[in-house]
Amino acid sequence: MKKMLLLLSALLPLAGAAQTATPHPLTARDLQQLRDVKDAHFSPDGQWVAYVVSRPDTATDKNNADVWMARYDGSQNLRVTTSPDNETSPRFSPDGQYLSFLSSRGEGEEGQAQLWLLNRRGGEAEKVTKLKGSVQDYVWAPDGKQLALIIRDADPDSLTQKQKTQKKTPPVIVIDRFQFKQDVDGYLNAQRQHLYLFDVATRRLTNLTPGSYDEHLPAWSPDSRQLAFVSKRGPDPDRHDNYDLYVMDARAGAQPRPLTTTDVADSAPGGWSGRPAWSPDGRQIAFVEGAPREQLVYGLHQLAVVPATGGTPRLLMPGLDRNTGKPQWSTDGKTLYFLLEDDRAQVLARVPAQGGQPERVLAGQREVTEFELGPKGQVVVVNSEPLQPKEVFAFEKKSLRPLSQQNDAWLKTVQLGAVEPIQATSADGARVSGFVVKPVGYAAGRRYPTVLRIHGGPVAQFAYAFSPEWQLLAAHGYVVVAANPRGSSGRGLEYSRAIYADWGHKDSEDALAVVDYAVQQGLADPARLGVGGWSYGGILTDHLIARDPRFKAATSGAGIANVLAGYGTDQYIRDYETELGTPWEHPDVWVRVSYPFFHAGQISTPTLFLCGEKDFNVPLLNTEQMYQALQSRQVPSQLIIYPGQFHGISKPSYVKDRYDRYLAWYDKYLKPAAVQPAGSKEQRGRVAAALLVLESELAQRSAHIVDVFIDPEGFNDGFSHAAHPYFKLRIEVEVAGSFGGIALNVAVGHAQVLPLLARYALLVNQNQALGGEHEQVANDGVSLAHLLAGGQQLAQLQLNGLGFSF
Repeated sequence: MKKMLLLLSALLPLAGAAQTATPHPLTARDLQQLRDVKDAHFSPDGQWVAYVVSRPDTATDKNNADVWMARYDGSQNLRVTTSPDNETSPRFSPDGQYLSFLSSRGEGEEGQAQLWLLNRRGGEAEKVTKLKGSVQDYVWAPDGKQLALIIRDADPDSLTQKQKTQKKTPPVIVIDRFQFKQDVDGYLNAQRQHLYLFDVATRRLTNLTPGSYDEHLPAWSPDSRQLAFVSKRGPDPDRHDNYDLYVMDARAGAQPRPLTTTDVADSAPGGWSGRPAWSPDGRQIAFVEGAPREQLVYGLHQLAVVPATGGTPRLLMPGLDRNTGKPQWSTDGKTLYFLLEDDRAQVLARVPAQGGQPERVLAGQREVTEFELGPKGQVVVVNSEPLQPKEVFAFEKKSLRPLSQQNDAWLKTVQLGAVEPIQATSADGARVSGFVVKPVGYAAGRRYPTVLRIHGGPVAQFAYAFSPEWQLLAAHGYVVVAANPRGSSGRGLEYSRAIYADWGHKDSEDALAVVDYAVQQGLADPARLGVGGWSYGGILTDHLIARDPRFKAATSGAGIANVLAGYGTDQYIRDYETELGTPWEHPDVWVRVSYPFFHAGQISTPTLFLCGEKDFNVPLLNTEQMYQALQSRQVPSQLIIYPGQFHGISKPSYVKDRYDRYLAWYDKYLKPAAVQPAGSKEQRGRVAAALLVLESELAQRSAHIVDVFIDPEGFNDGFSHAAHPYFKLRIEVEVAGSFGGIALNVAVGHAQVLPLLARYALLVNQNQALGGEHEQVANDGVSLAHLLAGGQQLAQLQLNGLGFSF
């Protein structure tokens, strides 16, 4: 007989024992202490690394980012900025005199980011730009005399702070662009971002690229005379995604010349490409070449080089069927380092400058999101692993040495669930990669309520990285399964393109295969399955609950079920017309990918819908439509709207609220509801003692009882009962000689332990497998005989006072 260990460390405080400092399963409140680490850069002498630490500030309900510095030898870690405003993008001047950063400090909630210089010899940071627009990006010239800045114009349709104070009426919004919406930016007008020069000595700004185009990702030539940058040009840039590299002299009046002229996206701004990189001799520029237009986001990102004077770009690894990005040259110019994505991992790799086979320099089950090469051959990386949040590390002697250590103390306070990579087989034989996260306190042989989580994109992947969401669910007693279905990156072009104009078909089958795997492994309770995701994760959630009734609870965030409603209301007009065609010419394709909405009559899964009020990526109206459809059918559903939030929920209180609502919704439908009366310490102690005896007695009295488990913290039925803790008793009973029969869940309120456990019966049918049915024992001790026609009584238990008779 298998026997689960009682959580004595959790029961003791309820019985009046002293609290201990032992780690605890993390909560949504714990996640507000987690720090995000990024943007690591060397000082010119290689002795320091500057980086950014962001954390929620619960007092102001904002996120606060500060600049830190760590000595490369690990001997010091210093916080450089301490203001309540964000400071980001730290960079050392080439002579090491200044540490620069961007901040809107002192300009209020809606202030624009300006460039600041902090003299390392002493004194306060100085704001050196005072623009109506905002600085988006910048880089120092190698000679340290100038900086190249990307500055976004002031919004012509917005009121100034003075006008707002005077309560002026905003001007009307006039739109004449093909793409006229963008998440966070809102409605698009004539506002653009341009390349500027900033002279350090004179503090003078010069606009190098006036006009109607947007510039991105500037990069200096080694002699400080030229600038490379990325721009999307032509008669109407809104109608294509053909970004190209341009080069120009770093002086007023110079004309940019196109360096690449193909019809693919070269160094497109976003997470993949990184900045174009000049070779140390200034003769070549490395960049990331995108895919042909018709492949859209499904296409590969490939490392290439082009002569700085112009010519035909050359792919360095043309046969590599994986994404590459963020190239940097070695100091001798013989090697290019880059990030390589491959099936759940993202690692540091390198390739000879003339091309060849990639070598994985820092491999393994990890996600490296950034790296930088130091002046003396050093390497720093921003690295995350399944049980390690992102931190800055020095990479030397083929191993990692921690530098930032921002989350080390936090990790010592929480318990984390084990994360295991898995592979499942889909309906058509395709291999699907994913992860299983086991609950904190996992016991082998026990089936748990299970939640399938789906990533957004769809061209992205769940990686070997720390996931706060997974760990929160695992801490709350759930098995988490995470799939990288077709459409995901990391598995090559065809795997990603498999859902082209066919959303929700093969990727649904792949996601279900991972769930089936967890059931077959004895981890997931097939009667208590949940699903959820955000963005494309919400889209695929809608598909799954419309196609398969197995899920008993769903959380659908910022998704779209009726894709017809997306045309003209979101930011994806180019993608829609390329992948699906126009709705009036190809209505069958649009209806096919809108399967969840047009099959809403098949949905029975209780679903929680969530979205940001100002989301222009996947607008709120899409979530509202699906919510309305389920309400029309009287399927349990709820709609949560986060005021003022865009596609990504960022306000700390809303982030916590979303996590809390996930848990409450899954608990309500995947765990039985419970009454929760209050109780004194003395009563809680008596209950704890009684349940200890009950657990032991039950396990010894019947060979058919496989597991008896007591959870002293119980579960959440969707309401707030923080002041009234209670217990949960779970009894798993074997049916017909094989585990998988019934699981009885009994809620025990502190003050009502005697009436609640006055009498109850465990009845099972030994001749019929019941497929994991489960039922809560009601407060009056109702028998479960109605579940089991012709059942045979195995044990009848009765409690008298705090003693037991059987």
